[in-house]
Amino acid sequence: MDPVTTPNYPTPTSLLGILLVGVSYALSAALQPGPLQAFFIAKVAERGWQRTLPAAFAPLISDGPIALISILLLSTLPTSFRSWLGLAGGLLLLYFGWATFRKSKRAHQPTTVDSGTTPQTIGQAALINLLNPNPYLGWSLVMGPAVIAAWEKGPGLALALLLSFYFTMISTSLLLIYLIGQAILLKPNARQSLSLISGGLLVGLGFYFLFEAVFRLLSPGL
Repeated sequence: MDPVTTPNYPTPTSLLGILLVGVSYALSAALQPGPLQAFFIAKVAERGWQRTLPAAFAPLISDGPIALISILLLSTLPTSFRSWLGLAGGLLLLYFGWATFRKSKRAHQPTTVDSGTTPQTIGQAALINLLNPNPYLGWSLVMGPAVIAAWEKGPGLALALLLSFYFTMISTSLLLIYLIGQAILLKPNARQSLSLISGGLLVGLGFYFLFEAVFRLLSPGL
């Protein structure tokens, strides 16, 4: 009997693919200008970078319910529908990348913060993330389908994806907070560079997910 061969196409179901997807998406999310980065700047200005470091762990609190609901709902859907979600996820990432490149052109503008509304705790930082639509879109169209695909190949791969994602996101956030404290990231050129890096990662991931989704839709039997 001939051995069963696995189709040779890009998919986040190998350990290397898992790590690339987790690290790349986490980097793009952590570097992308948004409410959480604005919170870091406000908190550092108010209390210093050392006391702001715990805020980097806010996604561990806020992402829990978002991830659980997304994965439970996605696991009930047929594989073909998840392929269409992957296609939508790729388009979403391309849109985020385009929007980030546009924002990078305005990075020279000074960052303003209303100190009277600065959140005081890591719980409030997590609330900021819960009210941000990006995690919901990301878990529904990008991370959720990727975690399910990895789980179907083995629970260890799904765990590796989650660990690589959160380790990279938290480590990057800790570094950002430190750099903000040193006034390095407050310079317009630095913010623009971060936006360009984030946009490039988002565009690359977008094409990756689009290619994978299109291949699965065109080759349903594989």
